[in-house]
Amino acid sequence: MAKPKLQVALDFLELDRALAVAAAAVAGGADYIEAGTPLIKSEGLDAVRALRERFPARTIIADLKTMDAGHIEAEAAAKAGASVMTVCAAASESTIRQCVETGRQYGLAVAVDLMGVADPVAAAAAMEALGVDWVDVH
Repeated sequence: MAKPKLQVALDFLELDRALAVAAAAVAGGADYIEAGTPLIKSEGLDAVRALRERFPARTIIADLKTMDAGHIEAEAAAKAGASVMTVCAAASESTIRQCVETGRQYGLAVAVDLMGVADPVAAAAAMEALGVDWVDVH
């Protein structure tokens, strides 16, 4: 059996605090470092840039929870250094496809967040058909 992966969500408002927790998490063996939604709303994609600069070998997740403008948000996440971005399952099929298409162009994986979805099993199957890379259950 493969070793489980550890993801640490940096749901902070201050970049300095997030970077300190990320450093401790990486030292403790964390595989995935998530720039949480509150951090991105507070600090912008500079948070992703800072994480990529300090932890170049780690998977950096931009928890954007995208609802529209899929092409633009996926491109922005990729250019900031994210390995993975999140899109909401409640977004339109078009938005999810835009994230996937643009993600493929930039080598960015797309995770769909099932938060608030009434039937997560059916939603996960639908998301798989749209080509998403990960399904997150909140």
